[in-house]
Amino acid sequence: MNIKELNTQLNSLFEHFNTSDELLQSICELLRTEVAHYDWVGFYFKNGAKEELILGPYSGAPTDHTIIPFGKGICGQVAVSNENFIVPDVSAQDNYIACSITVKSEIVIPIFKAGENIGQIDIDSHTLNAFTDSDVQLLEGICKRLSSIL
Repeated sequence: MNIKELNTQLNSLFEHFNTSDELLQSICELLRTEVAHYDWVGFYFKNGAKEELILGPYSGAPTDHTIIPFGKGICGQVAVSNENFIVPDVSAQDNYIACSITVKSEIVIPIFKAGENIGQIDIDSHTLNAFTDSDVQLLEGICKRLSSIL
């Protein structure tokens, strides 16, 4: 993963898309195609006043997990904790919602707007222990930029 090149491509996306859904979809597709260990990339957002997340734009295999209650699975835990969650081995997690038997690790980074957790980016990998500090920095940067747009 060439972070400098990827950031240049991301900057272009942020400058050229008029709607947030188009931007989010393009970010998902760019990350999934350009980062070898990103096998599924998607956004989940707080569903109004309900204590649940609803699936937004994503890139990768279809998922049945379009609604996730707060506290359930990795995404639901991030909705409650408001903290990044990196799972090196999903099989070792008690509160993991299996999307596919091929998923081995996951990273979820929250998106904050005015101090409130409004959603998150969720990435699955078919590789054990796939995520590093470079992934965290990249994804936190994306979420920070999104917070001023969403």
